[in-house]
Amino acid sequence: MLTDLRVSFFLASRGILRGSRGSLYLTVLIIAMVFTNMIFMPSIILGFIKVAEDQIITYQTGNIIISPHGDERFIEDVSSLLEKVNRIPGVLRASAHYGTGVTLRYKGNSIGSTVVAINPDDERLVTDVYQKMSDGDYLADGENDEIIIGIHTSGHKDPSLDMGVTLGYVKAGDEVIVEYTNGVSKAYHVKGIIETGSYYADQGAYITWDELESVFDRKVDYATELIIKTHPGTYEPEVKTMLYRFGIREKVQTWQDILEEAMGRAVQNFSMLNSITVVVSLIIAIVVLFIVIMIKTLNSRRQIGVLKAIGVDKNIIIHNYVFQVLILTTLGVIVGTALVESMVAILTVYPFQFPDGEVTPVVATSDLVNNTIMLYVASFVAGYIPAWQVANEDILTAMRS
Repeated sequence: MLTDLRVSFFLASRGILRGSRGSLYLTVLIIAMVFTNMIFMPSIILGFIKVAEDQIITYQTGNIIISPHGDERFIEDVSSLLEKVNRIPGVLRASAHYGTGVTLRYKGNSIGSTVVAINPDDERLVTDVYQKMSDGDYLADGENDEIIIGIHTSGHKDPSLDMGVTLGYVKAGDEVIVEYTNGVSKAYHVKGIIETGSYYADQGAYITWDELESVFDRKVDYATELIIKTHPGTYEPEVKTMLYRFGIREKVQTWQDILEEAMGRAVQNFSMLNSITVVVSLIIAIVVLFIVIMIKTLNSRRQIGVLKAIGVDKNIIIHNYVFQVLILTTLGVIVGTALVESMVAILTVYPFQFPDGEVTPVVATSDLVNNTIMLYVASFVAGYIPAWQVANEDILTAMRS
């Protein structure tokens, strides 16, 4: 059996070397493009999901978010809850948020937005918003009459970069008017402009917790959400379980839960689109290879008849053409992998620009392996069928062709 395979491989390699170089290069290029097409779409999807994950953890919810239970509007007794949460194993720090709807006004422009009250020292340990000040500085604990605004609310100097209605290019040092739902209207000094790349984080505004209490003219010991940063390497679902064990009655969600709610349907649609792309690519590969091998076998029918006449087993003949297909597929996969790596390198330097950040392809090893296996299986089928058909012809019929 091994000897037969060695003979088949020898005949296959000789057949490829003696064949048309132009046909060889074109076939390899087509297979390479098919392989690239099979890998590229999943890499973009993975890149998009990776950006969404990073944006959610880094700028929005931390690793875990606690929100009001059921129909309740607020998390009550938030100071005691913060002390409890910060003592739970795996929790690095928790930060309370109080979000309230407001109207922002600047030089005749007005926009409905959300102002979030935070404790800046806690927030620095939970999110990286403080590192993304495009203009001015971040808030400090205890500051009053100061506000920081997201770039999608303040507006760009070039209006064509704006993604919606803005205040018309607010800069650090400017003064904006904030009208709260309780009737309070107050002028704020803009301390800084945030530009994280996350659409959610860049469309709001932030004030300190002390400023919130001055607006409400009372102590505020409740929050609309609590976001938690876990220690690096901590498994978030375990911390979620631990929170419930410690008596947390509010709704607890990991960032994976949030991502599933926000993007679950989109990811499913992307996966379906990816599956369609892979199937179409495999059909193209099968058709191309089938045609190539069919032409080769039809042009070699007399040679096949002679081989059979001198006693060469038909399985050796069939394996000869199957090996030719597998060699062509191997060359195509090698070239295709080089193309994929080149595209990833280029798109890493010049990434796709999406509202939630810059997306670069992420090539998963599992996708490379799975798509390579599927391509080899498709190639085997495409090479075996025409070779089997010709190899099973009568010797005299083959020799007369």
